[in-house]
Amino acid sequence: MIPWTRRSFLVKTPALSVATPALGIAFGAAKGVGGAGKPALLGGPKIRSEKFPSWPVSGELEERALIETLRSGRWYRGNGQQTKKFEDAYLKLTGARHCLATANGTSALYVALNALGIEAGDEVIVPPYTFIATINVVLRQHALPVFVDTNINTFQIDATKIEAAISPRTKAIIPVHLGGSACDLDTILSVSRKHGIPVIEDACQAHLAEWRGHKVGTYGKAGCFSFQASKNLTCGEGGAILTDDDELYERCYTFHNNGSGLKAPGGNFAYSGTGDNRRMVEMEAALLLQQMTRLEEQSQRRTANALYLTSLIKEIPGITPAQMHDGCTRNAYHLYMFRYRRAEFAELPRTTFLKALTAEGIPASRGYSPLNKERFLKAALESRSYQKLFPENVLRNWEERNECPANNQLCSEAVWFTQNMFLGSKSDMDQIAEAIRKIKKHAGELTAA
Repeated sequence: MIPWTRRSFLVKTPALSVATPALGIAFGAAKGVGGAGKPALLGGPKIRSEKFPSWPVSGELEERALIETLRSGRWYRGNGQQTKKFEDAYLKLTGARHCLATANGTSALYVALNALGIEAGDEVIVPPYTFIATINVVLRQHALPVFVDTNINTFQIDATKIEAAISPRTKAIIPVHLGGSACDLDTILSVSRKHGIPVIEDACQAHLAEWRGHKVGTYGKAGCFSFQASKNLTCGEGGAILTDDDELYERCYTFHNNGSGLKAPGGNFAYSGTGDNRRMVEMEAALLLQQMTRLEEQSQRRTANALYLTSLIKEIPGITPAQMHDGCTRNAYHLYMFRYRRAEFAELPRTTFLKALTAEGIPASRGYSPLNKERFLKAALESRSYQKLFPENVLRNWEERNECPANNQLCSEAVWFTQNMFLGSKSDMDQIAEAIRKIKKHAGELTAA
C-alpha cells in the first residue's frame, strides 16, 4: 500500500498542485486535528525538516553585472552609469518624479531630514514599533523624537493620535510602512496638510507596497527605501529617496554629495551647502538592476502564500494576523506578523511558543521591543546637547508624554515570520499552520514542562 501524504499526493497528482484555498484549508485543518504527535520540543518528531528558501536569490544575471561593472573601472556614480540607470528604473517602477540612490536606508532618512531643514531643538513624530534607524536619524539631528502609540490591530502607527502629539516644535512626521503594509496615509496626510508639517515616509520595508493603487513612498514630501541584505529588493546595503519636489531633490542630492549639487557651477569642487557622503556605489546599483527583474514574481508569490497562511490560521483561537488598513491595496509582506495570546494557549509563554515553533522547523521571532523605553533615549536626553537645546520641563515630562500602552501590549504578543519563508509553496504554509495547531493542542504539556 502506498504511504500517501498530502505532499506526495499533490506531487503525484499535478492537477491538484494548484488546489483552491478552500481545498487547502480543508487539508490544513485535517492535518492539524491530530496534532501530529508530541511536540518536537518535548521529544516528538518535528513537522518540517527542510530549510525554507534562502535569501538573497542570485544567479548568472548578478554575476555578469558585477563582472562588467568591475571591468569597466567605473566604480562610483561620478564616472559610472549604473546608479543613474537604477534611479531611472526605480522611478519607472514607482511613478515618482525624482529618485536619489543612497548608501543605505538610514542614509536616505538622514539625507531627507537634512534636506527638509530639521534641526537641533525640533521635534519629529515617530512610531515606537520600528527599526532603530528611524529614531537614530532624529537623534543625529539633535531633534526630539515624539512617539505616537501603535494601532495594535495593524502594527502601524495609530494615525488618529498624531495630531494630539503635535507641538510648536514639531517639524516632521515619519510614519513607517512596517513589514510592507501601508500605514493610514489618508489620516496622516490630512494632519500634515492641516498643520503644514512635512511627511517623510519610511518605506524601507515596503518595496512595491501600495496605498489606494499607488506606490508608497510617493505620497509624502519624501519617501525612503532600504536595500539592505534582508529586504525584498536588496544589494546588501543601499537606499533611495523618492520625491516629486524639484527643489527638495536638489537639496537631497547636494547633501548626499558632500555639499556639491547638480546645479552648482564649477563641477565637483564647487559647493552650494554643507553635506555628507551618502552616495550609492556602482556595484550596488548593478546588483539592484538585476534583482529588480525578480521582484514582481517574488512579490506575487509572497502575497499568495501570505494570504493562504492567513486563511489557515486566522480562526485559531489566540492567533491574530496583522490587519491591513482599507487603503492598503498591496502589501509587500517583508514580514508576516501576528499576535500570540498566551491565555488561549494554556498560558504558554511566548518565549516557549517561539522555541516550540523553531523546534518544529518553523523559525520565528518576537519582533521589536518598545523603542520609547530604550535606555539610549534616556542617555540622549541627559546629554549636554539636549540639556542645552530643550527646556527642563520638556525633558522632565518626555517619558510621560511618550507613554505607548498599546505598543507595550503588542511588543509582548507579536510574532514574526520573515519574507523568505513565503517564497516556497503552499505546502510550506500548511506546515506552519500545522505546527501552530500542534503546539496549541499540547500547550498544557509545554507549559508544565
